[in-house]
Amino acid sequence: MESSLSSIQTRVENIKGFSSNFDMYLFVNPSAYDTAWLAIIPDSKYPSQPMFKSYLDWLLNNQNLEGFWGESDTFGKPTIQALSATIVSMVALKKWKTGASMIQKGMSFIDANGEKLLNEVKENCPLWFAIVFPATLELAEEIGLEVAFPEAALEIISYISRCRESYLNKEEAVGNLHYYPQLLSYLEALPRCYVSEEDISNNLSKDGSMFQSPSASAKAFMVTGNQECLTYLQSLAQKFPNGVPQAYPMDEDHIKLCIVNQLQKLGLGENFVGEIEVLLAEVYRNYNEQHSWVKGSNMIATQLHKDSLAFQLLRMHGYKISPSIFCWFLYDDKIRDEIEKDYDQFSSAILNVYRASNLGFREEYELDEARSFSRNFLHKFVSAGNGDMKQIEHELNIPWFTRLDHLEHRMWIEEKEANVLWKGKASYNRISHHYNNELLQLAIQNFEFKQSIFKKELEELKRWTEEWGISNMGFGREKTTYCYFAVAASTTFIPHDSYIRMLSAKSGIIITVADDFFDMIGSSTELEALTYAVGRWDSKGLSSHSKTIFDALDNLVSEVNGRYLLQEGTTDISRSLQDLWYETFLAWLIEAKWSRNGDTPSMDYYMKTSMTSIATHNIVLPASCFLKPILPKEKLRPIQYESLTKLLMILSRLLNDVLSYQKEKEDGKLNSVFLNMVESPELDIEDSIACIRETIGEKRKEFFEHVMIDDGLSDLSKPTKLLHLSCFKVFQMFYNSKNTFDSDTDMVENINKAIYLPVSRTIKPLSPRPVIKLNNQNLSSVYRSNNKRMDFTAHQVSPFALINGYGKVFMPMKIGLGFI
Repeated sequence: MESSLSSIQTRVENIKGFSSNFDMYLFVNPSAYDTAWLAIIPDSKYPSQPMFKSYLDWLLNNQNLEGFWGESDTFGKPTIQALSATIVSMVALKKWKTGASMIQKGMSFIDANGEKLLNEVKENCPLWFAIVFPATLELAEEIGLEVAFPEAALEIISYISRCRESYLNKEEAVGNLHYYPQLLSYLEALPRCYVSEEDISNNLSKDGSMFQSPSASAKAFMVTGNQECLTYLQSLAQKFPNGVPQAYPMDEDHIKLCIVNQLQKLGLGENFVGEIEVLLAEVYRNYNEQHSWVKGSNMIATQLHKDSLAFQLLRMHGYKISPSIFCWFLYDDKIRDEIEKDYDQFSSAILNVYRASNLGFREEYELDEARSFSRNFLHKFVSAGNGDMKQIEHELNIPWFTRLDHLEHRMWIEEKEANVLWKGKASYNRISHHYNNELLQLAIQNFEFKQSIFKKELEELKRWTEEWGISNMGFGREKTTYCYFAVAASTTFIPHDSYIRMLSAKSGIIITVADDFFDMIGSSTELEALTYAVGRWDSKGLSSHSKTIFDALDNLVSEVNGRYLLQEGTTDISRSLQDLWYETFLAWLIEAKWSRNGDTPSMDYYMKTSMTSIATHNIVLPASCFLKPILPKEKLRPIQYESLTKLLMILSRLLNDVLSYQKEKEDGKLNSVFLNMVESPELDIEDSIACIRETIGEKRKEFFEHVMIDDGLSDLSKPTKLLHLSCFKVFQMFYNSKNTFDSDTDMVENINKAIYLPVSRTIKPLSPRPVIKLNNQNLSSVYRSNNKRMDFTAHQVSPFALINGYGKVFMPMKIGLGFI
């Protein structure tokens, strides 16, 4: 165990060592597609040589073992974006008459895998792929590179061509919108007739780039020979000798946010607490110092992704941040229209908007609107069958506040798209291979180390329940494993504090057994005797089940007090703990009398009693005495509980009531759903449930506000607040769409994933298919439009026949919306 922890700590320190004086761009994987375009540019003085030989060398040294260049998922498998990158990389090698064996290997990759990758867009082809992919095929043919695809893929390629024609016919290359990816940003892939040299020159940015895109800028330079454009490209070569990014400059604060997000989603946040604090403080300071928001020319999706991610992370870490930081898109009808028009381009950003909307406080109405907008968008996206739906369906179907962190970490470790940062022009920006591998290995090791701890603690807990006789009472629910799983999987912010987990789980077990005793088999005499025994903390006169429950509780209280004395010296908390438990037993007794006597209390009296009987405060407050900083003794059993604790008690009760009302009706027990109907006779059962759910929604927002914001009105520490949040999420998980706590089977799969099953990291490999070569005749048929050829004569420079490396030549060309 110690050696495993030491190994994790060593790996953490190694990663921190790599990150000292960290260049943020090193966290983002280079773009093979853009690098290949720079490798294609001839030298101005020596046109028979590449201007940027280092990028040609990069291509020669960075072909994947499977034969592709470009984008791969977390486990190294190619994505559809790799097709275009591979073809352009082969074009660059062919142009400079090098890497013949690598070209052949790339061809073999396409032969074997092209059909499967193209199947991803056979029904819904995104704009970027429809523009870029056919252009790379035409570029390859122009240089004499015969690209082979499986025969079955030809129909898909024909469909992609039709999509391209449709996009080009309805979109202008140069538009008036300054926030949406104009077609001109895909300059390197546009037909030669489509854009004039004047349009290109007029749309170059002040830094000489074409929309901050290295590939588009490379083409712009080859067309215009613009010196500012050349300066931009040379600055890329100087700053990025090992492959260029997909865009430059990038927003470094965006990268910082992505680093923090990745660490947390992999379950590594506790290993990099200081680093995360520094990064978020820098981002927050920059937002505060930003006097006006300046949108990038075609970066609206990227900006929205960044701002919504900043809101999530900063709010979760206690910063006072307004939803307006990302809700600006709601107030621009043109932006909203463009978002709804292009699902693919905005899906990643809108998914982040939806995640951000989980963290709403009271009266944040624009956040409610953002949630409604993003939810509708994502449902439409799913209905349209666009791409990989796994993450979106997970967000839509399982609310954030019902998900336990440990299981979320496992899901992200196993997610093949976990290395995605944000959507770029023609592919995703992904974590660099080096950092992805290092972080993934650390995350797996860390997760499985926690599993080894959890298994041992659970066995110890089972021995404790057997020793004190509460594992086999002969009635009610035996929930030792459920209680431990819920605590362990939800309290990842205290990864190595075994005692807090054990204390919380033991408390949950005793609560379950005692609650069932009061509900099921205890006679009125037994219940009163047990309650008053707890009140005087003396088991005299108890027997059978009553004595078993009291003895287990006495053992727990003595253990907690003894450990607290060792920690704090002379401070004794036994009386506070006893009072805390007596309050709960008294609430159980009152409820039992209501049920047996047929009493109907007011809703107010019911809630005051039942929020105590749900006993969440019995779990979080004693455990908080062992957090750092500790819960002060006077907060353990105060005259008035903190607002956060009261909200936890109320929410837990209402969640339980909504999912248990039918069973409790059959058992003759009271429930807020029924009492609501008694006090408001006009309500039917569905109306009453809706009313309770609305109350839960409002109280939940208030609860989140107390957890996430230090308003100076609460003395509770951040770890104590997080423990409250963990307890709340457990109740939301157990009482989400049905009462899973009472089921013996509903949680088994999650328990196995959390504690027993090793992490799965395998995906099905791509398999070869029969192939056919795309020769001139095939390409002509693929790019035929309505059985008519579209002929154009273009005044355009060829990237392979430049005068002194740049300038313009006249080339009569027949093209089907392409380079043919």
